[in-house]
Amino acid sequence: MSHSTWVHLLVRPVVRPLAKSPVTPNHLTALRLATAAASSLMLATGDREWSNAAGLVFLISFFLDRADGELARQSGKSTPWGHRFDLIADCSANVLVFLGIGFGLRDSAMGAGAVAMGLLAGGAIAGILWLVGRIERRDGTGAAAFPSAAGFDPDDAMLVVPVAIWLAAESEILIAAAIGAPAFFLWTWWRFRRDLAMF
Repeated sequence: MSHSTWVHLLVRPVVRPLAKSPVTPNHLTALRLATAAASSLMLATGDREWSNAAGLVFLISFFLDRADGELARQSGKSTPWGHRFDLIADCSANVLVFLGIGFGLRDSAMGAGAVAMGLLAGGAIAGILWLVGRIERRDGTGAAAFPSAAGFDPDDAMLVVPVAIWLAAESEILIAAAIGAPAFFLWTWWRFRRDLAMF
């Protein structure tokens, strides 16, 4: 993962005043997780107004994901535990948002299938974290990094989630995630299969 994406460049000046404050990267990571959980609960209601608010809360959560790493670099407060907490929080946030969307659509035409798709997408995201964790435990932090392109990291794709919510396209983004997340899990496994085989 790059530290100079467009999103990083946006949050960098906002985070700079915090570098000499008592605020730590772990504070921002915890806030990232809390806002993602709140967004998921709002989405799970299936109410349009709550969903629109959830889109904004999830967008804030997304930017907090970049802000914690920026603060760690600017303040020199990077730790192995903080990195692990960041990975777990990021994974949990992405799992929660798709679970929230799935539960929110349970009374739609998709019915129980929406919940199943939310679970499938969330399970694949958790599987990706598990693969990354296995590689990093053996080869060190960043060993399982994914390539960036044109100023975007692969997980910047999560920016489409709040947009889809505001466009009332939750079913479309859920279907895309139920296909895309397992596909990305399989691609991740294939990319690191030699390293994984050595465990």
